[in-house]
Amino acid sequence: MNQPMGLAHFWAQGDAVTHGVAIMLLIMSAASWYITLGKLVAHLRYSASIDKALAAFWGAESRPLALEAIRSEDKSGAFTRVATDALLAAETYEQHAAKGIGAGVDKSDFVARVLQQSIVVAQARIERGLTFLASVGSTAPFVGLFGTVWGIYHALVGLSGASQVVLDKVAGPVGEALIMTAVGLFVAIPAVLAYNACARANRLVLARIEGFAHSLHAYVVGGMRMGGERGAAPTLRAVNGK
Repeated sequence: MNQPMGLAHFWAQGDAVTHGVAIMLLIMSAASWYITLGKLVAHLRYSASIDKALAAFWGAESRPLALEAIRSEDKSGAFTRVATDALLAAETYEQHAAKGIGAGVDKSDFVARVLQQSIVVAQARIERGLTFLASVGSTAPFVGLFGTVWGIYHALVGLSGASQVVLDKVAGPVGEALIMTAVGLFVAIPAVLAYNACARANRLVLARIEGFAHSLHAYVVGGMRMGGERGAAPTLRAVNGK
């Protein structure tokens, strides 16, 4: 009689190691899909709010109103943090220009350092979760391969006491064990594709953040705005304005 084969039979015949590998792959797949869907939703929200947030900031009549406007429109929070840090750095430098941190540091360098740190923090926040996707994409095939090797070993051990081993008795367990390799690839491929897509989307957002930071640097240092978003002229007052 033909032996039953399939996932259910493989699971029933498996041991603790096989079950552990299968559960690990299931957890990796669920976590990677959760991160992927979360990144997709967040990127759609960010893309829809960036232009509105920047327009609201540059269209404000004063710095407090500008911060309030960008805070209400910026869904990512990254642009709000960069704007807050830039204006706070300019205000701090102006208050302590003759002593303390402002004594031996150029205003442009001081603001540039603050903005650079703010960009790094924003980048770390935006890229959160990508390391896990990369790890899943690189390790899931090997986890599945380990499950295959262990399944074949377990199947051969089960047949070791038989006086006569025919092909159909070996092909079934070996074929079932190969399912683990397929599952590992099924987990890894979406994770790799999601990582590449998220990395590209993040680069676009980070490019907008860096451009915004350069405009802020020019504004708080020289009272002028570089490049303009969408060609709009800033209505914020000069850096000494309220």
